[in-house]
Amino acid sequence: MQSTGMNHGMTKIAIIGSGGSGKSVLARQLGGLLNIEVVHLDAVHWKPGWVEPPDDEWRETVESLVTGESWIIDGNYGGTMEIRLSAADTVIFLDFPRWLCVLRVIKRRFQYRGRNRPDMAPGCPEKIDWAFLKWVWGYRTRSRPRVLQRLEQYRADKRVIILRGAAGVRSFLRELASVGGLVRCRRYSPSAVSAGTDSPGTSATSLSCPSASSASCAT
Repeated sequence: MQSTGMNHGMTKIAIIGSGGSGKSVLARQLGGLLNIEVVHLDAVHWKPGWVEPPDDEWRETVESLVTGESWIIDGNYGGTMEIRLSAADTVIFLDFPRWLCVLRVIKRRFQYRGRNRPDMAPGCPEKIDWAFLKWVWGYRTRSRPRVLQRLEQYRADKRVIILRGAAGVRSFLRELASVGGLVRCRRYSPSAVSAGTDSPGTSATSLSCPSASSASCAT
């Protein structure tokens, strides 16, 4: 697939965030917008019957994925996250309230009951268990601080975009579609990433320029 991502300065995009935050949906939207191939890690990682590959095999798979000229890869998988973040020119972190992520996980369980999600490997029908719900609920206090620390490490040479809530995602996509100032930002400001709340009203967009508004910013 020929990429038009160079027009936006975005050719290798890693999307991370809690389960239920909408990583795969955003990946498909960006793929259509930028004409860049989308890779859902869940679809690559799992084998039929929810069987996981050996760690060394999985690492080799991810290392191969990031050698491409352009890609959008969504998913967490902490053991190989560093590989993807190091290779990406853009990292998008979906920083959503825990209540919304849990609600979405439950909703998709019923939506895809007994069948595969579009972003999941064949032979892995949708399922949900208490352990996964606990992981999603605890992501904000357990995983989020480490993620923000990692993003801080890349502030000098990568575009880091943090989106909070559906309104933030819509604003980002609108700006990207119009080739606005948002996609030109290359600096990450930790001051733009507050601890946040789990309030249903949280919908701000934290961008990579210290003085950014939710609409655009420029270097």
